[in-house]
Amino acid sequence: MLTVLLVDDDAEFTEVACTIIEFLGHEVLTAGTLKEARDWLEKETFDHVLLDFMLPDGSGAHLFNELDALPKRPRVTLITGHPSVKSVIKGLCGPTVDYLVKPIQREEIEAVLSQKNKQKAPKEEKIEKHFDLLIGESPIMKELYKLISRVSKTSANVMLLGESGVGKEVVAAAIHRASESEGPYIATNCGAFSKELIGSELFGHEKGAFTGAVGRKEGVFEQAEGGTLFLDEITEMPIDMQPNLLRVLENKVVLRVGGTKTIPVNCRVVSATNRTMEEIAQSKVLREDIYFRLAVFPITIPPLRERKEDIPLLAKTFIAEFNKDNGSNFRWEDAQLDTLQAYDWPGNVRELRHFVHRAAIMSDPEKSEIELPKTIESPFAQKQSTTPALQAGRTIEDVEKELIYATLEKVNGNKTTAAEMLGISTKTLYNRLHAYGDLSKDE
Repeated sequence: MLTVLLVDDDAEFTEVACTIIEFLGHEVLTAGTLKEARDWLEKETFDHVLLDFMLPDGSGAHLFNELDALPKRPRVTLITGHPSVKSVIKGLCGPTVDYLVKPIQREEIEAVLSQKNKQKAPKEEKIEKHFDLLIGESPIMKELYKLISRVSKTSANVMLLGESGVGKEVVAAAIHRASESEGPYIATNCGAFSKELIGSELFGHEKGAFTGAVGRKEGVFEQAEGGTLFLDEITEMPIDMQPNLLRVLENKVVLRVGGTKTIPVNCRVVSATNRTMEEIAQSKVLREDIYFRLAVFPITIPPLRERKEDIPLLAKTFIAEFNKDNGSNFRWEDAQLDTLQAYDWPGNVRELRHFVHRAAIMSDPEKSEIELPKTIESPFAQKQSTTPALQAGRTIEDVEKELIYATLEKVNGNKTTAAEMLGISTKTLYNRLHAYGDLSKDE
């Protein structure tokens, strides 16, 4: 039996964690602040300290020196609600500190208390695919799932915005699947056809309409009848072809190239572009009337660097797919997943998938160990702006402050969402902002 000190100001988490720890046969005492933790450390001897990184009266890392000075130093597991903290504070706290990221499962608490996680191979885990397609449990992805569920109950046209590689076609397919429409899902790329051929691709053509038209062809609008039509790279469509698309969107009929009779069509149009709304407006690559017809319900898909907590789930999924296709049995080590999670992946999910498959191909198929390539960065990767790198001499307060402000920026200043992402209470977040003296961040 171990004597455990749980230091966390989240009352709901503390209650659940204490129940788990006691169920595992250990004694547990709790503290909600650094002061309360210090009081316990003066009176009791502990085998293990589960320590929240952000507390109302400061960072949990401030206890490290005091723990070192104890006659018997307890083992420490740092708790955080923000996955990026794990890589940031590793340089401050050293390799002997374990880490848990909220939400925490019973098996994870059992592993750190028993130290089994240091010896046993990672077990298979079932990773949920939302709408049977999308992977991720981060708050920003849960918001995306909510938008998909809501728009799928309507017939509204959707425009997907997001960087290259974020999975716009997968989201389009998820919208189609969630809508439970009886018609098919048809996808086409507006940037893949010449000006002369895109009309035939979209609207179809009659026999003899042009050289090479040896038979009648249905366009993708007709093919998607009763279902979903995905128009990728919509902003690459020639501007003089867009009035023809506008007529289809407004009147729900198509006129095949070389035809004389209009044909009624009925499908939801999901379009996609890697340009932002501002870029679309400024570059004038898309007519305004077309934009408002297509973007009845715009959805921005987050880049991978904004949902880094999902990277391990994606990496495990991709290696499982490789194992299934190739009869291999590769498994990730925790340190390798940390490496993947620390990288920004400018090419997003597509780049991560490519890297995982490349690593698997270069690994020994007779073993389960994965050999990571010497460099992660792709030659096509564009440098992303990131927060300053961890450097020796930076204080814990600096790291904590930087993390809080970066999170607030990601959520447009929404303190409730920021607190949830950071794994702290809203009250604690306000206390930290007040302590920084930055009243512009307060309300």
